[in-house]
Amino acid sequence: MQNVVYHFRFADGQSASCAADADASPAPAELPAWTALGCQQCANCPLQPASSPHCPMAVRFVPLVAIMGKLRSYDQVETRVDTAERSVSKHTTVQRGVGALMGLLAASSACPHTAFLRPMAHFHLPFATEEETIYRAASTYLLAQYFLARQGGVPDWELHGLKARYQALQSVNVAMAGRLRQAVDEDGAINGLIILDLLAKALPYSIDDKLDDIRAAFPP
Repeated sequence: MQNVVYHFRFADGQSASCAADADASPAPAELPAWTALGCQQCANCPLQPASSPHCPMAVRFVPLVAIMGKLRSYDQVETRVDTAERSVSKHTTVQRGVGALMGLLAASSACPHTAFLRPMAHFHLPFATEEETIYRAASTYLLAQYFLARQGGVPDWELHGLKARYQALQSVNVAMAGRLRQAVDEDGAINGLIILDLLAKALPYSIDDKLDDIRAAFPP
């Protein structure tokens, strides 16, 4: 995954940065209790504490929670996202800035339920709209089906698997919200996750309609 760094400058002049480096994670001894796999474990989690003592997604959220744990969701923040190729800036609320970074951290984690999102994390698009997210999710999934077909597998051109994966994410988001309530004093991080969950809930039902709208951009 490309190196992505989120920089936040708050209304009081304070600033903070968080790098979405998939290879960098706190040492197990430094991880807070809310990252333990058995703490608010997802109902559909396939992992076992013996082999995975910590939730891989929660571990990815630790640096973010350290920054955002005391911020209110409606506080204003100037967010700049730096990659090797470009910088993208947006003046927005904490919940929107946090939500964008949380989506990247979740997608690049070792959580089995976000594995299908890792290609999107590799080509991260900050502050994507719902239409952009559906376009990217569908395009990425269909490219995966193309590679599967080339390897002799049976492709899913009807996107049934994509819808099922987003439905599975809803359980993950509910459990993660429970973890974060133990980790933060304010609602900035939790509401950032709620924004992601709203998309996960809407996508399985709206993807067909949204793709019909996107179809107009493609010539016959």
